[in-house]
Amino acid sequence: MVGSADVLADNLSVNMGVEPLPEDFDPSTLLKDTVPPVVLSNGGAENSNDNAKREIVLGRNVHTSCLEVTEPEADDEVTGEREAYMASVLARYRKSLIERTKHHVGYPYNLDFDYGALAQLQHFSINNLGDPFIESNYGVHSRQFEVGVLDWFAQLWELEKNEYWGYITNCGTEGNLHGILVGREVFPDGILYASRESHYSVFKAARMYRMDCEKVGTLCSGEIDCNDFKAKLLCHKDKPAIINVNIGTTVKGAVDDLDLVIQTLEEAGFSHDRFYIHCDGALFGLMMPFVKRAPKVSFKKPIGSVSVSGHKFVGCPMPCGVQITRLEHINALSRNVEYLASRDATIMGSRNGHAPIFLWYTLNRKGYRGFQKEVQKCLRNAHYLKDRLVDAGIGAMLNELSSTVVFERPHDEEFIRRWQLACQGNIAHVVVMPNITIEKLDDFLNELLEKRKTWFLDGKSQPYCIASDVGEKNCLCAVHK
Repeated sequence: MVGSADVLADNLSVNMGVEPLPEDFDPSTLLKDTVPPVVLSNGGAENSNDNAKREIVLGRNVHTSCLEVTEPEADDEVTGEREAYMASVLARYRKSLIERTKHHVGYPYNLDFDYGALAQLQHFSINNLGDPFIESNYGVHSRQFEVGVLDWFAQLWELEKNEYWGYITNCGTEGNLHGILVGREVFPDGILYASRESHYSVFKAARMYRMDCEKVGTLCSGEIDCNDFKAKLLCHKDKPAIINVNIGTTVKGAVDDLDLVIQTLEEAGFSHDRFYIHCDGALFGLMMPFVKRAPKVSFKKPIGSVSVSGHKFVGCPMPCGVQITRLEHINALSRNVEYLASRDATIMGSRNGHAPIFLWYTLNRKGYRGFQKEVQKCLRNAHYLKDRLVDAGIGAMLNELSSTVVFERPHDEEFIRRWQLACQGNIAHVVVMPNITIEKLDDFLNELLEKRKTWFLDGKSQPYCIASDVGEKNCLCAVHK
């Protein structure tokens, strides 16, 4: 598995036989600056007894540790010193990636993959510019792979080949930007509705497209509050509705009930020709079809588009995604471009032609049955992590349909950075992906428990209260234990 830290460490042949570095090599030498301190809104030092709102802790300033580009000397071609220098930098960087992969638990990326068979394609500039279904004059493309992948997802979401349009995006954000743009083109005067826990790209789309946007409240689980949704709909009955439905929220992994959202729209007096639903399935869009009791995402329901990331659950080495919409909607966006001898209906012009090949390769290797096994493994391991956290006296929550375990934010920013945890306020989360094994979870838990002994040793600091984030029943602070 090329994405596995253990295999990366053992199989150097993948990178053309780079010599291993000394055992005492420290990957942190590539990242010399320290972690910025936690800054509170009152300007003071961090104190768990202080109820002041925590400000965002920004990451390291990369400019202090960037790898400078220098001009080659006149005699470099003879000595080969520059090639040796660049090879050593890449070898050090690769070893740092191995180390970081070992401690990767906070972001929804599946690092368990093997694409060695595709290395033979790296010498080609594969570009799928223009419409995936119309071959342009540029011949070095992978549209045949792209359309095959799109057909697979259209079948998964129950839309016939002659009724859909889609493309392989460069990331999940692009999928949301495109889906919401289609909604805006269908209803130019429509209002965008999105829960407060929607991905930031949804609100970016509202700003980019100058759309009126209503932020809808959420339940403690992170799921959209349909009572608040209905109240906001009734305030704007004269305007069409464009709705973002989360198939797994970013922080809590909550899945909005698509059927309840549709029911709420109907109860508020919105007929099917007066609303457009975009489903953001970045992570869980590919997991939900294999989870019992999960709301079914299907174009047999009155939805307009679905997007999913390819570098998350699928496991691609580069960011990418899939966007599917109804063919009838895409004419509002598309324009013929003579320069391409194709049609333009995407967000980006040039598109990564390698990504569809990686997706096609994985879908063929795993298929529905393979993904089902991986989903079951992720859910099982997520429950294991949540149970162990609670048994250790750490407040934690796991939504029924999710593999995202939410828990008390660690008190040490260095620990957060080491394990690459995603945090928001007083909570952090671990997203259990196929590459996260029980052994890795045990390593994380054991280190966390050891650190907590030092954080709370003097009795001055206490675990954060997370009742307002995940509900009192999931909080194990001094007040709610």
